[in-house]
Amino acid sequence: MSYADDIFKANIREILENGFSDEGANVRPHWADGAPAHTKKAFGVVNRYDLQKEFPVMTLRKTFFKSCVDELLWIWQKKSNNVADLNSHIWDSWADETGSIGKAYGYQLSVKHKYAEGEFDQVDRVLFDLKNHPESRRIITNIYNHHDLNEMHLYPCAYSVTLNVTGNKLNMILNQRSQDMLVANNWNVCQYAVLLRMLAQVSGFEPGIFMHVIADAHIYDRHIPMVEDMLKLEPFEAPKFWINPDIKNFYDFTVDDVKLIDYKCHEFNKKIPVAI
Repeated sequence: MSYADDIFKANIREILENGFSDEGANVRPHWADGAPAHTKKAFGVVNRYDLQKEFPVMTLRKTFFKSCVDELLWIWQKKSNNVADLNSHIWDSWADETGSIGKAYGYQLSVKHKYAEGEFDQVDRVLFDLKNHPESRRIITNIYNHHDLNEMHLYPCAYSVTLNVTGNKLNMILNQRSQDMLVANNWNVCQYAVLLRMLAQVSGFEPGIFMHVIADAHIYDRHIPMVEDMLKLEPFEAPKFWINPDIKNFYDFTVDDVKLIDYKCHEFNKKIPVAI
């Protein structure tokens, strides 16, 4: 049984049974037909995954692993804010006529800052510190830049990463302001678990704990019947995770350098509406 499924089920049950409903509130998100997209939510959800034990992919429904890794590399490796550099259409709703999503996500990671050791963007600063100052408690990225929020087509959801080396293990905290539990929860979990594995490998560490902190974990009203059906399913065993051991430079990773082996999951045939 996949531990990621156990965590997901526990989160969903907590939200359904004890969550707060914003029904009647003047909410920003809406459905394609113009109706307001209301939610039930839990505040301050913290989930912990030990990457030494298993890779945290759900089996209750398929997580499109290659696409989520492609988006991860689009943000962290290409540092792009243009959907032309992405091999899926998940960002199309927020792109302008040029394909840009504004000064969001990859753009923020690409901006260089001055340090005592020279100029680095946020990703290169992380890579530098992991190799040169692994004992540091300051290995942090943050893309929630208030100065540029008015030029972002969508404010960052997953906005901050903290990395910490303990012994020979690299650990990570992902801070997320908002989480659509059905659409994006395991997508983000898989992405940042992959990022942790990549950063650990190129820096000479073993992967350790991945902690996911969600400020507002919510289920949209039109998703509730779907997650209720998922709660009735029995999870499969977690698949094996493979990462190409020959890659020593973070910028050399491709989507084909990480794989899930024997990934078995339940079919999910319902079209999931996405609130925008």
